[in-house]
This record gives sequence, structure tokens and C-alpha cells, in this order.
Amino acid sequence: MSTNRKSTLMEHLPDILMGVATPLLAYFLIKSILSRLDPDAQQKEEAKKTAAIATRKLGAVLANKQRREYDSDDEHDRSYRLRMEDLDLTPYEQTIAMEVVAPEDIPISFEDIGGLDSIIEELKESVIYPLTLPHLYSHSSSLLSAPSGVLLYGPPGCGKTMLAKALAHESGATFINLHISTITEKWYGDSNKLVNAVFSLARKLQPTIVFIDEIDAVLGQRRSGEHEASGMVKAEFMTHWDGLASSTRSGSTTPQRICILGATNRIQDIDEAILRRMPKKFPVALPNATQRHNIFTLILRSTKVDRANFDIDYLVRVSAGMSGSDIKEACRDAAMGPVREYIRRKKADGTLKGRKGVKESDVRGLQTDDFFSRERAAQEMAKEADELDGDVRYSAVGKDGTNKIHTTEESDETSSEETESGEEMFGDPKESDIPDSTPVR
Repeated sequence: MSTNRKSTLMEHLPDILMGVATPLLAYFLIKSILSRLDPDAQQKEEAKKTAAIATRKLGAVLANKQRREYDSDDEHDRSYRLRMEDLDLTPYEQTIAMEVVAPEDIPISFEDIGGLDSIIEELKESVIYPLTLPHLYSHSSSLLSAPSGVLLYGPPGCGKTMLAKALAHESGATFINLHISTITEKWYGDSNKLVNAVFSLARKLQPTIVFIDEIDAVLGQRRSGEHEASGMVKAEFMTHWDGLASSTRSGSTTPQRICILGATNRIQDIDEAILRRMPKKFPVALPNATQRHNIFTLILRSTKVDRANFDIDYLVRVSAGMSGSDIKEACRDAAMGPVREYIRRKKADGTLKGRKGVKESDVRGLQTDDFFSRERAAQEMAKEADELDGDVRYSAVGKDGTNKIHTTEESDETSSEETESGEEMFGDPKESDIPDSTPVR
């Protein structure tokens, strides 16, 4: 009996498997067809990937931040930080979360900046400490709080962006490096929602510093002929920055700890309402002699220098009017001088292509003349070109098929002959050659 039942079950087993597999195959087939018909399927897939990346990146940043600040004495701030693990981000906030910078990813600190010690100290005392250590300031007055905005302005290459990088590395606050392309969308109204997401995410992650490089490009002066979308973005930005309910945390009366940090070299192009919201303004000007000395010292601290033939005071004097970026590029170009000499020496020896490592003693140290070697080389080349141009004008092929070198003297003789022939051809005609122009009556 049992044998008959087993045989019957084995006979119906293919039908049972087919009955179970058919609905599953139909489900996946219909799902695949619908996904291909959905015009937003690719965007949804990209949104899922963005959300996963943003969550993972933000989770790592917050975990490092909590480990760094777990020993804080502010109990209210500690409990607030522990609740940040339960963040619920909107799709727009996930887009902005991609701009959050991890401090350990930036290898620049305040010690790497030369010549801006006074600005660094004021940034620490008036911005960083009120944001990250509010208990040091709140006991005496409510006026002792971090400013709502800070502006770094000055000529290009003077260290404004470098200051922002150092702030991101050492502030301890959440740092959002906001790009203009991030808040620019083709769909009407999406840019406003992204601006809203900037401040909503900053409130959830506070203390927060939002950095906008070249702020004049996105928050410039409002004009009558400006596009409506651009004006709406500026209005949305200013409303959340310093609006009706922007000065306190959501659900509490505690002042929010959000600071907008901007950098520009065209302060005159920024809207007046934006400048009003940035009470702290730091001019980052061209470095003076002392600052240039510090910059040279910092840049060349890891470079081999020939002390006997290196005069840093002379370099400081001749670099007047140069920015920090210009000085760095000059040092980079000068540091290639000893390497060029080493390469030429190895080429002459025929050992350049060897795989043997380069010893530090094989390359000489940096000298003062290396900063002017390219200029001198250019002058020597120009001088040689002038001498060559004076001795040999051109090379031509003679009638006999040989190359004939025309020197300066021959060229002068040739030109004089050509001038005489030219005078004969185009000069004043002789009287005998002038036809009789008497009119016929």
C-alpha cells in the first residue's frame, strides 16, 4: 500500500513542482516587464544606491564624531548626540548628505597654514569654540554664541579655501561642503527643496558648518532681469538662514548651532542681505614679509636645502606681491632644479633607465639660484637665438643645387641690389620715356 502511495506521489511530483514554479516565474516576468515599462526605473535605482551610500558615509562620520565627543561634560548635548543614530532622511537630505566631509579625509590642519595666525585664533575663539563647546559661553550671556555666518574674502591664492579645509579637519563639527551643482536642478522647485534639505540636515547634525566656496556665484546680487528660479533659491536660502523660526532648534528654545562659511574674491558681487547675515568677515590679504617667511619655511620643511647657498631672506624680499599659492608653485618649480641636474647627469652616463633607487645624497640640496634657473635659461636661449639670427639669416638652395648660407653682409648686399633694381623698376621714369601728352586738336 505504501509502495503504491510513493509511486503515485512520484508520478504527481512534476505537476506539483510545475504548479509552484509557474506563479513564481509569472511574478518575476511581470515584474521585469513593468520595470522596463517604468520610465523612472533607472532614477529609482540610482536613488536607492545614493541612499545606501549616503547612509553608510553619514553613519561613519557620525560614529567617529560620537567617539570623539563622548566624554563631553554637557549632558544635554550628549543625549542629543546619542539620538542621532535614528536619523530619518528624506531623498533631498540624502543628496545633501553626500556632501558631508569626514575630518579624517582632509590632511590639512591649522599648523599647515603659514602667515594667518591672527585669523586662525579669532576663528577658533569666535566660531569653533562657541559651536562645539557652548557650555563655555552660555553661563554668562546669551550674546556669546557662534555667528550665523562667516565670510573669508581676499585675492585668489591667499589661503581662504585652505582655512576652510583646516576648519573641517579640526573643528569637530559636522562639515558640509556645499557645491553649486548640488543645489542646481532642472525641475522647477527642486532647487528650493534642496536648499531646505541643507538646513534641515544641518539641524539634525548640529553643530554644523556649511561651507560655500565662491559664494558670490550662487548668492550674488539680486537684479531685476534675473531668472525667477535663481531669485527663489536666494530667497529660500535667506529664509532658512535667518528667518522666522531659524534661530532655534526644532522642538526647543535652544539656539541652533549652524554656521554658514563662505569664501570669495569678489565681495562686491554678494547681495547686501547675504552680507548682513555674515557678521564675521575676515580679509585674507596678500602676505607681508613675515608671513612670506613663514610660508617659505612651511613649504620647504620637508625639502633638502643647501644651507650654504640658500638665502631665505632674499627670497622673501623678491617675492613681494606674490600670494601663498604663487610662492608654493615657485618652490615646486625650484625643487625640480636638482632633479633635472640629476637626470641630465644620468643621461650622460647612460644609466638613467636603471631600476636602482635614488639615494638622497645623489641629489643636491635646493639653492637660491634654483628659483631663477628657468628665467635665466629663457634669457640665455633668447640671447642665443638673437646671435644666431644675426649671423645666419636663412639657408637657400643655389643654382648648382648646393645649400648656400646667406650671412648678414651678403643679405645687406642683396638687399641693396634689390633696392637698386627696384628703383629702376618702380622709380621715376626718364624724360625720354615720357610720351607726348599734347592734346590733339
